[in-house]
Amino acid sequence: MSARILVAEDEEPLTLLLRYNLEAEGYTVDSAARGDEAELKLREQVPDLLLLDWMLPGVSGIELCRRLRLRRETERLPVIMLTARGEEADRVRGLATGADDYVVKPFSVPELLARVRALLRRLKPAEIAEILTGGDIELDRVQHRVRRAGQDLHLGPTEFRLLGFLMRSPGRVFSRSQLLDGVWGRDAELDERTVDVHVGRLRKAVHRDGLPDPIRTIRGAGYSFEIGR
Repeated sequence: MSARILVAEDEEPLTLLLRYNLEAEGYTVDSAARGDEAELKLREQVPDLLLLDWMLPGVSGIELCRRLRLRRETERLPVIMLTARGEEADRVRGLATGADDYVVKPFSVPELLARVRALLRRLKPAEIAEILTGGDIELDRVQHRVRRAGQDLHLGPTEFRLLGFLMRSPGRVFSRSQLLDGVWGRDAELDERTVDVHVGRLRKAVHRDGLPDPIRTIRGAGYSFEIGR
């Protein structure tokens, strides 16, 4: 399963930018524009990492971080604080409240992605494998590269995420709704037929003459990645 990240940020353009880049890296992304909304989502389901804006309406990010550290379910949740406050005293306050890392706006997206990978690797190593392999297919999440039988494959961002999601659980059958949730996110308002379209594109991208189709269709159930088929 891909690591789940909650983005708590009230600037919609920044949220969209973060979602696009995080999903391109293979993460499952949810978002909240208010601190109280983020707190509710965190009580319903604890993600693998939280990107938390300092200045949120409802409940501030700094207060939400303090509350999270008081709850057993979230006391060890990795938190990266996003803020325009760059003074040393503010950084110290954010880290003292319980944030694991601190990024000042405006920031470099590649640097933020590197910080996300590093934090997950350190605190949740099972959630972030940089290279996935299955049969003759190799997917490199860092270089955003897929190879089959030694040859590079050319996948779009969605097909890349879809293949990575399936490869994390080889042999497991995912329904279309599960794939929509895991690859596009719970907030995606898409028809389940969207999954079929992208599975078709993925099959075309990984096809090589004489090699078996690694994507298995289970009628009435969904799809799975089968090693060595």
